[in-house]
Amino acid sequence: MKEIKIGLLGFGTIGAGVVKLLTKNSALLEEKLGARLSLKKIADLDITTDRGVSVEPGVLTTNVDEVLCDPEISIVIELIGGYEPARSFVLKAIANGKHIITANKALLAVHGEEIYAAAAQKGVEILFEAAVGGGIPVLSAIKGNMAGNNFSTVLGILNGTCNYILSKMTQDGVDFAEVLQTAQELGYAEADPTFDVEGIDTAHKLCLLLSLCFGTRVDLKDISTEGISSISAVDINFARDFGYKIKLLAIGKRDGERIEARVHPTMIPVNYPLADVNGVFNAIRLTGDFVGPVMFYGRGAGMEPTASAVIGDVVDIARNMLAGISRRSAPLGYLDDRVKKLTIKPMGEIVSKYYIRFNAVDRPGVLAKISGALGASNISIESMMQTARSASETVPIVIMTHEAREMDVRKALAEIDAFDFIKEKSNLIRIEDNLE
Repeated sequence: MKEIKIGLLGFGTIGAGVVKLLTKNSALLEEKLGARLSLKKIADLDITTDRGVSVEPGVLTTNVDEVLCDPEISIVIELIGGYEPARSFVLKAIANGKHIITANKALLAVHGEEIYAAAAQKGVEILFEAAVGGGIPVLSAIKGNMAGNNFSTVLGILNGTCNYILSKMTQDGVDFAEVLQTAQELGYAEADPTFDVEGIDTAHKLCLLLSLCFGTRVDLKDISTEGISSISAVDINFARDFGYKIKLLAIGKRDGERIEARVHPTMIPVNYPLADVNGVFNAIRLTGDFVGPVMFYGRGAGMEPTASAVIGDVVDIARNMLAGISRRSAPLGYLDDRVKKLTIKPMGEIVSKYYIRFNAVDRPGVLAKISGALGASNISIESMMQTARSASETVPIVIMTHEAREMDVRKALAEIDAFDFIKEKSNLIRIEDNLE
């Protein structure tokens, strides 16, 4: 039986999952491939800690070159994460003619263009299904089954940590800090959760989705990114009263030769399927001109779902190798010379509906001044809610607007926040309820 030898960089949680899957389902994979997948080397700085899986003697090494330079290894799986040394290792593996599989969305979001070009020059493959949505097979579907569609929108709940926090805040009525601590205790959030809760991880994933859906190169710095740390239980409760839930949403929309690319807390209607995505689960909604709206849902992270996606990519490359072909599909689904640079629409030009919460002194004339400032900036009020006076003599005033330009809203809020009766910076959350 033919044997395809694999090298693994990184023996953390996901790496252990890959070993577990290859061991448990080896016979199944042989039945599907007609060949044996053999894990020849695993490189990691720590080869003594028990990962809960066993490997053959001599497989573990601290010398990365035993993976990158071994002529018998055809496929290298990169699960180190981060930018460096992952970038250098991947480029060296490519230079040595090895196919690459990675779950590293940060690496591809920042250095993807360089890596894709190197792979094209050497005629090797690079696949990264596990980089977006864990075990959800959305990238292969965009490149494959839905390749005949022009996509108009891509919306995603792409970070399990944020979705868990917002779900618990909605369910239990507690504030961000308390739920974050619980998430850290349960292992759903890192000790330093910045990449997750500030939306950076979601922006990395949106980079890849935009590239595959719209055939464009996207600079991470061009994606407007906001996290969830400013969301309070007060906002969650007001959203419920208005018929919405708050989710950290990745949003990509095609507008001619420009695209919207943004990550921020978003209110979506409670009867919309994305609103029912709770806990650590992820979901991605795509709209194609022929297929219409399609939603993918599943476990977006974790050992086993991510390992499933990684091995799916291994099987895809192995089948190509056995058939004597390579690069049957370009990394982004478009021919390399057809990937272009679409302009990212400036955030100030975005048109949306808005939820705005003010904390104001309860006295005559306050509402008139707020509504006057909004009207002067061409912002129309759809509805308003004011609660009873608190012990501090201030009240939250919540306004829901009709569609308005972001720059107009920001201008009005700067004026309103300067009024002496406003006691803290206003809080703004965008609303997406026109989702077709």
